[in-house]
Amino acid sequence: MLCTWARDHGIIGTGIDMSQLFTEQAKLRAEELGVADRVKFIHGDAAGYVSDEKVSVAACVGANWIGGGVVGTIELLARSLRTGGIILIGEPYWRQLPPTEDVARGCLAGSISDFLMLPELLASFGRLGYDVVEMVLADQDGWDRYEAAKWLTMRRWLEADPDDELAKDVQTKLTSEPERYAAYTREYMGWGVFALMPR
Repeated sequence: MLCTWARDHGIIGTGIDMSQLFTEQAKLRAEELGVADRVKFIHGDAAGYVSDEKVSVAACVGANWIGGGVVGTIELLARSLRTGGIILIGEPYWRQLPPTEDVARGCLAGSISDFLMLPELLASFGRLGYDVVEMVLADQDGWDRYEAAKWLTMRRWLEADPDDELAKDVQTKLTSEPERYAAYTREYMGWGVFALMPR
């Protein structure tokens, strides 16, 4: 995302990821797109990270554990944000409430209370003192493409590494994930990226 923004909008920025592999892939992507002089990537834990210089956009998409949940992550991102800046946060929500806790767990949530319905999620941002100024929600087709891409990645990995000690576990996951996704996540969960500005 950061590399594409640098290419398309001329921005500068820093990305942080715990995965050495993802950090290296991001650096390669920056070289590929000709933006390595405008972006840097840190291999590390973003939990507690605050930029030395205030930024126009502080983003956390899909890793709100860095602040212990959405509230803490917004508070953490705000510490790096310049006046008039925007926070981007990716957050799941319930499209419809699961009828039971077992269905919630089937969606890979610990409990029904782990997520809010979309109107409640939007209201929660307001209670934190932020105005929602943009949102992009994944539709079911978007979820399908995201999930299926993971299955293809697992399949390709299995073909390349059939003797790896994790191959059996990955095959088990690949066998069960499409059905689990179709039975639970596809119907009950939504996901979006929300742009927030402090009041």
